[in-house]
Amino acid sequence: MPHEADALHVITVLPPSERFAAGEAGAIALLVRRMATQTETIIGQPPLGAAFPGIHFVPVTPAFRPYSLTRRYAVAVARAVKKLKPDLLEVHNRPDLALLLRKLCPSVPVMLLLHNDPCFMRCARTTEERTKLARTVQVVAVSEWIRNRFLSENVTASVSILPNSIAMADMPPRPPVRDKLILFAGRVVADKGVDTFVAACRDTLLIRPDWRAEIIGADRFGPDSPETSFLARLRPQAKAAGVSLPGYKPHDEVLTAMARAAIVVVPSRWAEPFGMAALEAMASGAALIVSDRGSLPAVVGEAGLYCNPDDVSSLTQCLLRLTDDARLRQSMGEAALKRARTFDVTAIKQQRAKLHQSILHSQ
Repeated sequence: MPHEADALHVITVLPPSERFAAGEAGAIALLVRRMATQTETIIGQPPLGAAFPGIHFVPVTPAFRPYSLTRRYAVAVARAVKKLKPDLLEVHNRPDLALLLRKLCPSVPVMLLLHNDPCFMRCARTTEERTKLARTVQVVAVSEWIRNRFLSENVTASVSILPNSIAMADMPPRPPVRDKLILFAGRVVADKGVDTFVAACRDTLLIRPDWRAEIIGADRFGPDSPETSFLARLRPQAKAAGVSLPGYKPHDEVLTAMARAAIVVVPSRWAEPFGMAALEAMASGAALIVSDRGSLPAVVGEAGLYCNPDDVSSLTQCLLRLTDDARLRQSMGEAALKRARTFDVTAIKQQRAKLHQSILHSQ
């Protein structure tokens, strides 16, 4: 029988590529840390350093078998599950892993929380695969956009939504006067529209020489991110435009930079499944410019300006408008904070607890 709601034992399973430690965690591990309860156990591969403190973390090493990494990881997780005897498994972003764990742990309900487009995921690419998946595990999406993608091509299924969260109480303090800084923070790849950001900043800084621009990030999360051909081409362009490129920084430093930046830009070309960088910028009280791709409009609403990530002049016009109007920046920052509070972790945790209970009661 399930425990009481306030003592529900959930095991949250990280994707095998995620590490549950400072300086190693990607977006999913950071979210899992933020959402974890006192009765929850996090399972993942051993990090290089110490795991995040204050949370019950169980490291597992993929079993030594002649199978794929996912299957070997699933076997190792299943062994831990059988010892820990949870009420529910919450698997993040891996349909193939969720299906394997449902098979290996048949007595434990499995919830799959999707953070990305399922139509490009193993065991969820086709109508038949997604239909089977929804019949086997409880599918949950972090946005309506992902839900719609799951249900595309005439898939009939029940897909709940549990938005990503932000811990408003833990955000860095905002200075009384923000820096005249235009900031991009995220993966430095073409899909994120960084080249458009550089070009628009070049044109903006020629007209607004008292402002500066900065890109925080690298090709991947972590200090060992490789120097890609895209980065190699972008560096001289950024230098000529007057845009600094300090590289990867830990997440807390990124949030500190957002708290002092007057303007944050999220000009993604690809359809953002959620748009965590935009939510963090709103929670920092920055004036925000985003593209209209994927879930960004649903997350940002009327709390930001919108640009075409493939049109440099579109972003430049937004930047010139904001850099010229301090009152507009202030009002947008206030609207962004109000919008971000609707995603505060306290409220999202309550939604998650109700969702867990409904899954258990449906078994």
